[in-house]
Amino acid sequence: MNKCIALTGVATMALASPVLARAETTASIKAAPVSALVKDVSIPYQEFRLANGLRVIVHTDRKAPVVAVSVWYDVGSKQEPKGSTGFAHLFEHLMFNGSENAPGDFFTPLKEVGATDYNGTTYYDRTNYFETVPTAALPRALFLESDRMGHLLGAITQGVLDEQRGVVQNEKRQGDNRPYGLLDYAVTEGLYPATHPYGHDTIGSMADLDAASLDTVKNWFRSHYGPNNAVLVLAGDVDVATARTLAEKYFGDIPAGPKSELPVAPVVTLPAARTVTLKDRVAATMITRNWSVPGLNDRATPGLEVAAGVLGGMASSRFTNQLVRQEKLFTSLAAEDNAFAQVGTFTIQGLVRPGVDPALASKRLDEVLADFLRTGPTQDEVSRFVTSTVARTVRGLEAVGGFGGKAVALAEGALYSNDPGFYKKRLAALAAATPASVKAAANTWLSRPALTVNVVPGARDAYAEAQVPPKKDVVAAPDQPAKGNRGAMPAVGQLTALTFPKVERTRLANGIEVVYAQRTAVPVTQAVLSFDAGFAADVPEKLGTQQLAVGMLDEGTEHYDVNTLAELRERLGMGLGTGSSNDRSTVVMSVPSVNLAPALDLFAEVARRPAYAPAEVARVKAQQIAGIQQELTNPGALAQRMTTRILAAGTPYAKAQGSGDPAAVATLTPADLRAFQQAWLRPDKAKLFVVSDRPLAEVKAALDARFGDWKATGTPGTKTFGGAQPPVTPKIVLIDRPDSPQSVIVGGQSTGLKGTDDMLVLNTVNDALGGSFLSRINMDLRESKHWSYGASGRFQTVEYAAPYVVSAGVQADKTGPSIASAADDIKQFVTTKPMTDDEFRLAITGAILQLPGQFETSPAVLGAMQANDLFKRPDDYYATLATRYRAMTLPELRTAAQRTIDPAKITWIVVGDATKVKPQLDSLGLPVEVVPASAVAGASAGAISAAH
Repeated sequence: MNKCIALTGVATMALASPVLARAETTASIKAAPVSALVKDVSIPYQEFRLANGLRVIVHTDRKAPVVAVSVWYDVGSKQEPKGSTGFAHLFEHLMFNGSENAPGDFFTPLKEVGATDYNGTTYYDRTNYFETVPTAALPRALFLESDRMGHLLGAITQGVLDEQRGVVQNEKRQGDNRPYGLLDYAVTEGLYPATHPYGHDTIGSMADLDAASLDTVKNWFRSHYGPNNAVLVLAGDVDVATARTLAEKYFGDIPAGPKSELPVAPVVTLPAARTVTLKDRVAATMITRNWSVPGLNDRATPGLEVAAGVLGGMASSRFTNQLVRQEKLFTSLAAEDNAFAQVGTFTIQGLVRPGVDPALASKRLDEVLADFLRTGPTQDEVSRFVTSTVARTVRGLEAVGGFGGKAVALAEGALYSNDPGFYKKRLAALAAATPASVKAAANTWLSRPALTVNVVPGARDAYAEAQVPPKKDVVAAPDQPAKGNRGAMPAVGQLTALTFPKVERTRLANGIEVVYAQRTAVPVTQAVLSFDAGFAADVPEKLGTQQLAVGMLDEGTEHYDVNTLAELRERLGMGLGTGSSNDRSTVVMSVPSVNLAPALDLFAEVARRPAYAPAEVARVKAQQIAGIQQELTNPGALAQRMTTRILAAGTPYAKAQGSGDPAAVATLTPADLRAFQQAWLRPDKAKLFVVSDRPLAEVKAALDARFGDWKATGTPGTKTFGGAQPPVTPKIVLIDRPDSPQSVIVGGQSTGLKGTDDMLVLNTVNDALGGSFLSRINMDLRESKHWSYGASGRFQTVEYAAPYVVSAGVQADKTGPSIASAADDIKQFVTTKPMTDDEFRLAITGAILQLPGQFETSPAVLGAMQANDLFKRPDDYYATLATRYRAMTLPELRTAAQRTIDPAKITWIVVGDATKVKPQLDSLGLPVEVVPASAVAGASAGAISAAH
């Protein structure tokens, strides 16, 4: 099982110790009270308003020389009238295509100043734009944001509208193309009438997007995007005086516009229970229950949030324990309360275990829910959920911006609740929840008729949104000159260089190396126990052994069954999980440092003493097999399997076949897993990476007490690299996936390089070809041709390989042309149109200036430490990069690309509907081999011809 931290849905283990011994050990795990965690959740802020109504919120955080800029507009899909669905999201895209005084792509001037975490999103209740910039670049960021707020309409042309309309439609196709991709539409349509503000999905309908005219789009902007309809949050290396001066300078002259009116959006109660059944090409039946419930400002919402956690939002949840582990009716079953600003959706969603009657699974789901409504949660269940939630919140507040972080918390509170500090009130309300209040909220809202939407295996029914639109020539949007009526774009002042945390190394008593860095922004310790194993260590004739052996480490131990283990870590606010990459197998933990000692007890217990109980191995093995069948319906997973099979043929990396071979996994025994553990998950193959607010001496002593006496026994496993790979004849491998509204295309070339080689020059030159949003491949397929939502190319570096891989999701009727166009982009880049002076300047400048913002958080530092170790780089590697970037030359980068990337050696993998796609591929001049999706799982590495 490839699991994330705090994964739910894992196995129950039989106790290896008497019940009394378990109780004694459990009692020894003492957690700090939740009040000790809550006090660490604090985002001090100041706010003011400009005369035009713009609300400005400022949070000062000096830990890094960066500022998060976040602009939230009070407009989302709930404001869209009939016939204009998708407009808010379409406008999000349009606002990235330049403004009157900053024409061209919005990302270019941001990249020039080293911005990180820049993007935008749209949902029911808001549209937001955000970027984190070096402190000296704050004036430029505010110039750009204010220009698209107050000076946008002159830059929106018919060409820009047509281009972005196509991009958004391919974003929609990309979502629809996934397994169960039509589920959300059915839930929305089933819960709300079409006239309800929340009665359509944010992405909108193809017909409405096609009907959007230039005039209607501009009127939409005039109605919603004024300063009095927005919140500006600045979080980071800035104070309120500076913020006020800059906000007045750049936003103060923008006139106020209409204020968005809050639509009437009542909670909807269905007159009777209703069932909708969808067919899709999926491997397992999905059962869902859905209710419209109150929004996030309602007093019932904390109780519903806790109810969702107790039912299906924790590793120890009732659904997981009873229906996944004990009765084995589902492979996964979760509950979630999605609270929006005015209403919410409470959802239960589960995958029925293969071979189980869905009617029985559905019946038992309802019975467990009914029992919960009758009895309510226990105090311990409530406390565990609250502790886990608070701890997760603390971890998330280290970042100032991005998709989460402190700027988001403040902006959400201001926009949705008229209170930037609402995050604190929410946590206080959760901490005040009692079993009685949770039971009352659940009974009030979950005893009403439910909408059941089930997705069953079968050919997907035809639906209008999948129809290919009639051919329409889109005239490229001409470049617009800057009006220049606001002065020049601000220059960037003196920038602060990266200060990468000091990395220290030490060893435990048994020789395990500890790689450590101290970060004190949040009182949290994060650790990774990394074994030199990974997919490359998998058993050749039993692919999936590695994943099952590693995945079951936290599925029960000698002292704790899996449920007890889950409850203990929840009481500690501890994230715990396992993972695998091509080169490494890992156990990962994160915990508030006040609970570090008991958390390390559990960390060591999981790493050293997994139980591998026979009954539980059988159950988790069945779940892994079910997961493999799911992978074989997923276009991205199919493409990954085939790409690896071709590019890594003849090397241990060819064993990286998703979750393995289902036939082989079915034969695995506890003895197989124990043998893998003893050969690979052992102290002489381990390193510990730690980022903590606690000093190294304290951390080392705590680790030594728990790992220092761990001794390796038996023969260690070995991985053999260096053999000659079989030659690859370029071709197109088409994996047939019927009913796909989009095709996934991947082009790959083995380069003969290794991740331990110096890849910096190649990664830098690739910035212009495929490595960034502004790269040629993405700008061609997405922005110029609007055939894709996104396309990229990169060197996929692992320890002993670094193939070059291009990938994109493209609309089905443009599959062949997309490959031809991407191939031409690559060919020109290494021949007639190499990297330009402007591309070189942008790549170098952006790379240098973004360094301080790349390592703001502990997880980023932890990842960098592991990468440096894997690729044999010095611990101060990132601190040396600015000097190395400045020494690079354009001829050096061009030569590196020409020597490494060979368009004539690229093999293309396509996952799509063969009836629609193969005729397009036949015209590309390469042999085409068609492989059914069902044949991808069991073929041996490098062999595909037998699967035709």
